[in-house]
Amino acid sequence: MAEHRSMQRAALLDAARSLLSEGGTEALTFPALAQRTGLARSSVYEYFRSRAAVVEELCAVDFPVWAAEVEAAMAAADTAEGKIEAYVRKQLELVGDRRHRAVVAISASELDAGAREKIRAAHGGLISMIVEALADLGHREPRLAAMLLQGLVDTAVRRLELGAAENPDVIADAAVSMALRGVSA
Repeated sequence: MAEHRSMQRAALLDAARSLLSEGGTEALTFPALAQRTGLARSSVYEYFRSRAAVVEELCAVDFPVWAAEVEAAMAAADTAEGKIEAYVRKQLELVGDRRHRAVVAISASELDAGAREKIRAAHGGLISMIVEALADLGHREPRLAAMLLQGLVDTAVRRLELGAAENPDVIADAAVSMALRGVSA
């Protein structure tokens, strides 16, 4: 019985990822989840009490996987500059991944305080990964620099998500250049 519930929950989360990836937060509804999984709508409520609960679960499951990929890319770099480049590039590379697209859609939605706090905590973990590399480069306020760097990454992610006129590689190269050299040409 527990294995069946676990499989149903995983199917619901997979359906939620697809819905978010295809249609944003407006597409994530319990009737749509029920239709995608073949469950009755009332059964969906047995697994999740609200849309926010689905969002919280997705963050709890998907964000650590995504963050581990960023961390692994950074670990493969030998220098502080290389770690910063890997931090930026890996996040931008993950934009097309359904897990990432779901997290982006989620973060743009109206969430309850609990869900927002979980996203904020997960994001804080991502930012913490880059603080040491920024300190190694001599930043006096490496945590602040990390938050600003993540703002640059978030902007590049939005640009990619919008399907901007620029080639994705051009956006990634510009983001890395700004991360490493600021706005000087």
